[in-house]
Amino acid sequence: MIGDTFTVRSDLDQIEAAFVGTPLAGLPIGHGPSGTVLVADIDPNRLHEAWQAADALVPVIGRRPVMATDDFDDTLRIRPEPAPGPLESELRAFAEAAESSEPWLAYRHYSEDDEVDEGEVEYYARGMAGVDLTALVSNVALPTPCQALERALYDRLLADADLYARVLGSVRFVTQTDYWYTPASVLLMLLPTSDVRSSGYWVDFYGALTREYQRTLAEVLAQWRHRWDARLVASWGTMLQFQVGRPPAPGDEAWTAAGQLKALAPNLDLSRWELAVALPAGDAWFVHNRP
Repeated sequence: MIGDTFTVRSDLDQIEAAFVGTPLAGLPIGHGPSGTVLVADIDPNRLHEAWQAADALVPVIGRRPVMATDDFDDTLRIRPEPAPGPLESELRAFAEAAESSEPWLAYRHYSEDDEVDEGEVEYYARGMAGVDLTALVSNVALPTPCQALERALYDRLLADADLYARVLGSVRFVTQTDYWYTPASVLLMLLPTSDVRSSGYWVDFYGALTREYQRTLAEVLAQWRHRWDARLVASWGTMLQFQVGRPPAPGDEAWTAAGQLKALAPNLDLSRWELAVALPAGDAWFVHNRP
C-alpha cells in the first residue's frame, strides 16, 4: 500500500472519506510504522465504539483495525512520511508459516501438567472467585492430574443449575468490557491488510516476542476468528482484548475455549473451570501475559 506520494495521500483521503458519519470523523490521521495508518485522539472511554466503526469499514478501506497506545512507547506516533511495510511475498510467507503452526503446542499454561495431591483439592476447588466446590470432588481418587480434577469440577457443576448460577454470578465479570484495560492515550492503528492471519505480523504482544511466536499468535487469531468470531480489538503489549461474536456453548466448547485462553493468558486470575463457566455468558475476552 506504499507507493508514490499521490497514491499514499489518496489512501489517506479514502480513509478520511470513509470515516465521515462515524465516531472517527475529523480525527487526526497519518502514517504509522511499517505501512500502517494511525488515527490519533481516540477517546479512551469510547475506544470500543471507535474500533467497531473501523471494523465495519474493513471491506471499504481494506485495512484491519487494532487499538494501540503510546503510554509505554513514545515512538508510536503519526509520522510525516510513510514507513514501508513488508513486501507482499514476505507477508504471504508469514501467513503460510502461521497456518502450518501448532499454536496449542507452543502455548501451554504452566500448571497444565500439575498433579493434585491430598490436601491440595480445596485450593483448586475454591477457585479464585471464592465459591468453594470441594464437596463436588470429594470422591475423586488422588493424586490426579490438575486438568482431570478441574474437568470433574466443571462437569459436576454443569449438573447443578443453582450452584452453576452462583459461580456464574461471581466470574462473569471477566467476559465484560468493563474488565478491559483502558490506557490514558489510545490510537487506532489500521493495518495494511484485511486478512486476519496476516494481521498478526503487526500485533505487539509480550507472548509473541519472536517472529516464530508472532506466526503462532497469528494462527490463534485466525482460529479464534473462525470458531468464535473473536476479533482483536486492542493490543496493549502485555494485554490483548477481543470482541466475541459467537461465544462457546457450555460444556466441551467452553472447556476448550477456557483452556486456550488460559494458555495464551497465564496471568488471567481464574481457574479453568471458572473461566469455562464465564465464557458462554459474555462477548469480551481479555488476555494478560506479562513478565
